[in-house]
Amino acid sequence: MNKMKLLAEWEYEPVKIQRGYAGRTLYVNVGGFSFKEKPVSEDMKEKFIGGRGFGLKLLWDAVKDTAKWNDPENELVISGGPLCGITQYPGSGKCYTVFISPLTEQTYGSNAGGHFGPLLKFSGWDALEIQGKADRGVIVFIDGDNNKVEIYESPFEDVNAFTVTEALHEYFAENEEDKRNISVVSTGKGAENSYWGCLNMSFYDLRRKAPRLKQAGRGGGGTVFRNKKLAAIVVRKRGIGPTSNNPADLSTLQKVGLKLHKEIRDLDGQQNKMRKVGTPHLNEIMNEYHLLPVHNYKFGQHPEADKIHSEVFGKLFTQGIPDGCWHGCSMACAKAVDGFELKTGPLKGKKVTVDGPEYETCAGLGSNIGIFDPEWIIEANFYADHYGIDTISSGTGFAFVCECYELGFLNKDITNGLELKFGSKDDLMELIHRIGRGDDEFARIVGLGVHRMKKIFAEKYGAPFEVMEKIGMEGQGIEVSEYVPKESVAQWGGYFLTLKGPQHDEAWLIFMDRINKQLPTFEDKAEALHYFPNFRLWFSLVGVCKLPWNDIEPADNVIKYKGIEAAKVPEHVQNYVDLFNAVTGKNITKEELIIQSEQVYNFQRVFQLRLGKGTRKDHYIPLRAIGPVFPDEWEARAEYYDNELKATGIDPEGLTAEEKIKKLQEYRLPQWEQLVDAVYKRRGWNKNGIPTIETLERLGIDYPEVVEVVKKHLKPEDEWEE
Repeated sequence: MNKMKLLAEWEYEPVKIQRGYAGRTLYVNVGGFSFKEKPVSEDMKEKFIGGRGFGLKLLWDAVKDTAKWNDPENELVISGGPLCGITQYPGSGKCYTVFISPLTEQTYGSNAGGHFGPLLKFSGWDALEIQGKADRGVIVFIDGDNNKVEIYESPFEDVNAFTVTEALHEYFAENEEDKRNISVVSTGKGAENSYWGCLNMSFYDLRRKAPRLKQAGRGGGGTVFRNKKLAAIVVRKRGIGPTSNNPADLSTLQKVGLKLHKEIRDLDGQQNKMRKVGTPHLNEIMNEYHLLPVHNYKFGQHPEADKIHSEVFGKLFTQGIPDGCWHGCSMACAKAVDGFELKTGPLKGKKVTVDGPEYETCAGLGSNIGIFDPEWIIEANFYADHYGIDTISSGTGFAFVCECYELGFLNKDITNGLELKFGSKDDLMELIHRIGRGDDEFARIVGLGVHRMKKIFAEKYGAPFEVMEKIGMEGQGIEVSEYVPKESVAQWGGYFLTLKGPQHDEAWLIFMDRINKQLPTFEDKAEALHYFPNFRLWFSLVGVCKLPWNDIEPADNVIKYKGIEAAKVPEHVQNYVDLFNAVTGKNITKEELIIQSEQVYNFQRVFQLRLGKGTRKDHYIPLRAIGPVFPDEWEARAEYYDNELKATGIDPEGLTAEEKIKKLQEYRLPQWEQLVDAVYKRRGWNKNGIPTIETLERLGIDYPEVVEVVKKHLKPEDEWEE
């Protein structure tokens, strides 16, 4: 690369991290080329903790009630949290990006691994706010070594992720070894051309001599990124070590970390084999239990699923290389395929390293669209990352398109020559490239997401809206992640009673509910839908990964604990309590950990309300999510579904499949309403899904501006009867 043109520069004073915090946040406006340092108050640390909490608080202060995703005032806020960057405990390199989403039109947050979060903090910043909209392509560079922030004019014509990331690691590093001290946030042209834009956060793999990418995939953060004309954000910080967080109690930190490292070493091979195959260990498990999405969630199992089982990917992944995405992570689940020769697209013939695919990609860009070819999935994975396209939303979106095509709602004239049936590998790959190029009207419509496709297909092509409403697997505007939820009432809530849409980062309760029968009553389900969303949210506040919590368990966990307690993995919950106290010097309990999350959970719910969302009407559920819609779904598991009907007191004998489906829906829809009531009540919300004033007061987030938002929407008829 030639020398880039410097547009603006700002110097700042260095600070030493104290007990996990820098004590300040960085504001950059790429429209006005302005910079600002903001202090982090004790109240902000107490009530918002870090990560997602800091992101929501800073975004709240930055936008008006009328803010839209493509307004200059919308922000991308990236924050790691107080545990982010510790090297003693596996999975401690996470950061969280918060923004107003183009898909959901409300706040969204998405987590990513890689090195950006830790390097940002060790450069002196607990969070980065990017606001404004540039008049040209720009690159923001945070130089943590020389305590400067610079904005450069982007030299890139090709803004796709691998091109930009490789070039900027090269440009800002002094030598090969120095590349590991750099992290790049990038996306691609697909993010410009769709609402499915993801953010790629890099870490440099010295063994492979290549930058690797981890995705903040969901919600359209990459689309916001490109709307601001950002080509990249780069951070560089050298000299990171085990005491960079300046923890209060280093010995406890080391002790807790060693305990988990030993569990991983001794038990991972018997449990989930994360170090060998990563998250694709789920592929065969989900297929066995009818939970693998097939053909737009119609089915949960397929006879060709063995072609994408973990053993297949294990042979394609490079083995024997530590695959942690932050220093000290012995779980090493960040698998990669090396030397993969691309067969299509602008980089055809090039040999590349492909990160993943993760389970979600295997299911979304695999079984859900009827493709069981591992090399096709790997290529689709690469180009989705390169173009900056979320593999979950695109997989679920393509599955919806395929079903619409097979139902006759779409044809080649509409799709500009593409035959988009399930399993149409060549045409579906071409659709990915068309979204990446942005040169095709139909591809652009697809990239707007399922929620908008339903309306456009009805208005533009005459497709029946009521049928698409049944089969369009989205909630709050965002596509469902890759598990079949229809047989678990608790998982209906785990997907469709969420803060930001159906993403399994809040609660995955299918086994607890359906397989292990641990949640027999609606109150039990509501308790699980209180605890697990809050516990999982806590990871996003402090900067750690979920996987070391329950993808490795103590050998005696299911012996010592039963039911919901076993699912919590109590020893690992205590690990996180000990880690938080060891870093911050505080003395929280496991109960206070949940309260920390509740504070942010309820604040975000009020934020959604402030932006015109966040009430009961936004918690809708498609019929495909609660049971079969078409006869072939029923007939694929006829005995099972007949028994489900019998369990409701209805004799299926003599009924047609259509009649059986209608009867089951009539039974399950009231169950959904019962679940909504039970969950709202347990969360301290009213009947309309709004946190009560008492809940805000209990959590200490009854700030005047928060109470004012809630009071505007409170109605006497929404109160619970005594």
